[in-house]
Amino acid sequence: MTRIKFKQMTIMGLDVGGTKTAVVEATAGAEILQRQEIATEADRPFEEIFPTLVDLMTRTRVKSLEQGNELIALSVSIGGPLKIGEGVLIDPPHLPGWHGVRLKDRLSQSFPDLPIFIEHDGNAGALAEFHFGAGRGMRDLRHLIFLTFGTGLGAGLIINGQVLHGASDTAGEVGHLRLAWDGPVGFGKTGSWEGFASGKGLVELASRMFPRRWSARSPIRQLVASMIADDPEALEVAAEAGRWMGRGMALLVDTLNPQMIVLGSLAVALGERIFLTARQTLAQEALPQAVAACRIVPAGLGNRIGDVASIMAALDNDQIRTKLSNG
Repeated sequence: MTRIKFKQMTIMGLDVGGTKTAVVEATAGAEILQRQEIATEADRPFEEIFPTLVDLMTRTRVKSLEQGNELIALSVSIGGPLKIGEGVLIDPPHLPGWHGVRLKDRLSQSFPDLPIFIEHDGNAGALAEFHFGAGRGMRDLRHLIFLTFGTGLGAGLIINGQVLHGASDTAGEVGHLRLAWDGPVGFGKTGSWEGFASGKGLVELASRMFPRRWSARSPIRQLVASMIADDPEALEVAAEAGRWMGRGMALLVDTLNPQMIVLGSLAVALGERIFLTARQTLAQEALPQAVAACRIVPAGLGNRIGDVASIMAALDNDQIRTKLSNG
């Protein structure tokens, strides 16, 4: 029997966010070969959404085969909390219809011949930036923190070159930290870091600062567009969010002493409108020697961060890396 000769081995990535979901095929070097995106519709039950996801992934696999590629793994990046090894979601605040979903088992049933790897989106983003983004080529880099700063706020913690998962796989759920007794609600908690520094948090912060202009239901895209257009009131909101971002980062800098903190998503779009006050506040709040050792930068992968993060759960696996290197 003649063995099929494939052109290259690739990985299929599934990136599930609170707003959008993407399916990609990528090489071991994080080159995106194909991509499809849909709205997540997070409020809908998982059972209503899952068939659409399977259809997207099936079409991605068919096209991959047509191009002569060999898909060797399915890798998932998704917001938590979740039991990573089991692939079970535990009441994710931005995917309310997904509580208790055994995602790894469901994907294995649909794609029984593919190994399934699932990672928290913060950890996946940290790995993506460490290997392919802001940390690429930095041989002395061992300690990096990635902050998602998208619909919600989560972190990926790389300490001594390894992802820190914690005893219950919840290390990095920094959006749950309370920064003030009063303030916007995020992660179900008033005054949480996510309440002050996330997509939903920005809107609520704007509604508190300028209630005649914005409500808690105002579209985040509209607010961000006003910030990018340098609207004075919108810039005040961005600056205030940056201050709270700096206060949160000070806790991480003093506790974990990272070499680099990378901010994704909204921070990439807003740039110094967020970074200026964030860095200033960090310098005021954290230990000087810890601040001096830490760079605060936007995601080096820019808008590609979600796509690359989606394949990192597989690329971080020893068996997959060995298979790719031998292929």
